[in-house]
Amino acid sequence: MVQARYKQVVDRFAADIRAGRMPPGTRLPTHRRLAASEGLALMTASRVYAELGAMGLVSGETGRGTFVRETALPRGHGLIGQQAVAADMVDLSFNYPSLPGQAELLRASLREIASGGDLEALLRYQPHGGRPHERAAVARHLAASGLNAAGEQVLLVDGAQHGLAITVMALLQAGDVVAVDALSYPGFKLLAEAHRLELVALPPAGQGPDPDALDALCKRRKVKAIYTMPTLHNPLGWVMSASRRHDLVAVARRHGLLIIEDAAYAFLVENAPAPLASLAPEITVYVSGFSKSVATGLRVGFVVAPTASKARLERAIRATTWNTPGLMTAIACGWLADGTVARLEATKRQDARERQQLAARILGKIKRVCHPASYFVWLPLGEDMRADQVAMALLRDRISVSTAEPYATSTQVPHAIRLALGSVEMPRLRSALARVAEVIGEIDPYGK
Repeated sequence: MVQARYKQVVDRFAADIRAGRMPPGTRLPTHRRLAASEGLALMTASRVYAELGAMGLVSGETGRGTFVRETALPRGHGLIGQQAVAADMVDLSFNYPSLPGQAELLRASLREIASGGDLEALLRYQPHGGRPHERAAVARHLAASGLNAAGEQVLLVDGAQHGLAITVMALLQAGDVVAVDALSYPGFKLLAEAHRLELVALPPAGQGPDPDALDALCKRRKVKAIYTMPTLHNPLGWVMSASRRHDLVAVARRHGLLIIEDAAYAFLVENAPAPLASLAPEITVYVSGFSKSVATGLRVGFVVAPTASKARLERAIRATTWNTPGLMTAIACGWLADGTVARLEATKRQDARERQQLAARILGKIKRVCHPASYFVWLPLGEDMRADQVAMALLRDRISVSTAEPYATSTQVPHAIRLALGSVEMPRLRSALARVAEVIGEIDPYGK
């Protein structure tokens, strides 16, 4: 009888939410009030909200209560690969920065490859980690950013996401505990879910994770690795200081941790402190690629691996893609050799700075968290604002943004939105940012 009553309450709430009788943002009664009004045990009332949450209809927020979700907004909105953005949509949810003239660069490169060289070699299987001269080319490129690695330590992969995937496959096992930032890259969250890793969020401490909190966590739990983005964190844009990097490495060495260093956006920061992989090469896997610095369609990435891990990583490459496509690698390495990659990186750094300056002018007094040369902005929302309401209002205007949900690794998801600045031309970006400012002002005119 109690079970039937519990199901009736769930069904009634679900029907009211779906019919719009309980609009998005409605605060539901506390668990105790629900139990009293419906004649349920407190535990059963909690179960009602848990089931509604599993259906995607409500969200519980520590210290605030339980609220009706914006059900018209796709669950996981802004999560990479979760949904396609329509052609008429202004995409501020995902970065694929491109510069005028890049298509001509590709056309010229293809002509050059077609007119000379050993084309037959590009049609054959390649070594799993790439050909020696290609690995050496990437090693020379990395030396400019302060990471001195031998070509033998470099493994070529099909983009940075593939680099992260083979690292997880080769060096971690189901059930392993991995320390991460409380807000982190959604792609790594997906990998953790697929490989059944346990992610434990570390609180921030200034510009990066708190080494003391990591040390305390390692004393309580058997932590296997830490995943971090020390140079241009996504989504918060901070750059970890040199002293913080040394402290983090010291904790990792003390507890025998593997460090997974994600440097996908590191090219945007000039004169950054030395990579973690240069401070602790024996325990750090460094992962990056050319998707952001060159083009997202150029699926060439690279992993700098500790000598002891190289064979296992190569086996993971073989198990997934066998090798990076020879043509893609030839294009990327050719652009490394003739300076095209360096020129594109320099131009994109300037492009990102200009877009950040535009965002600062248009968003005005709205609180922003960002780096002056990054392609994204984090907007923490006011206490009474809800990220799903903001995202849905913008979606109605054909503007796609990300909420904090895809980035959150802790149970408490902050109300914030992330704006990707690198995917649309400047005039459309200007008008889209103006609409973002208007929507936030309309929902909370005093929250600036």
